[in-house]
Amino acid sequence: MIILGIDPGTTAIGYAFIENPLAPRALTSGLLTIRADSAANRLKELHKELTALIDQWRPDVLAVEKIFFSRNVKTAIEVAQARGVILLTSSLAGLRVYEYTPLEVKKIITGDGNADKLQVKKMVQLTLKEMAQASARDDVFDAIAIALTYCFRERHLIRES
Repeated sequence: MIILGIDPGTTAIGYAFIENPLAPRALTSGLLTIRADSAANRLKELHKELTALIDQWRPDVLAVEKIFFSRNVKTAIEVAQARGVILLTSSLAGLRVYEYTPLEVKKIITGDGNADKLQVKKMVQLTLKEMAQASARDDVFDAIAIALTYCFRERHLIRES
């Protein structure tokens, strides 16, 4: 099984591919940099780039961060639009979609819902050394953490059954 983790954004979208939720192994991670000049063209470019990634890696699952309240309404709306494209593109590709709040990601990755970015980054580095060293971008680390959230929850659910 391959998991695609995505940290949504407007012009920088972090992504990570991990396989085997019971013993996670890094495949690749990176950043989609969207450079289009208008909102409509950015969303179109995001769809095209995400479709290419999905076609290349053939994930089974999408783990994506839910939007949380933002002080900047304009940014929140733009991220919501990008999330819509991410959800639609993934659904059209037949992926099962799982959404996690930032609090859920922090709690599952570190054990503390109030953890800061450095604590999350440290746990990602400890869990997937080869992937975590690949990029210093927060967007990429967030995508890795989101994918690992799916893995850790899946592992927990299997143990309970």
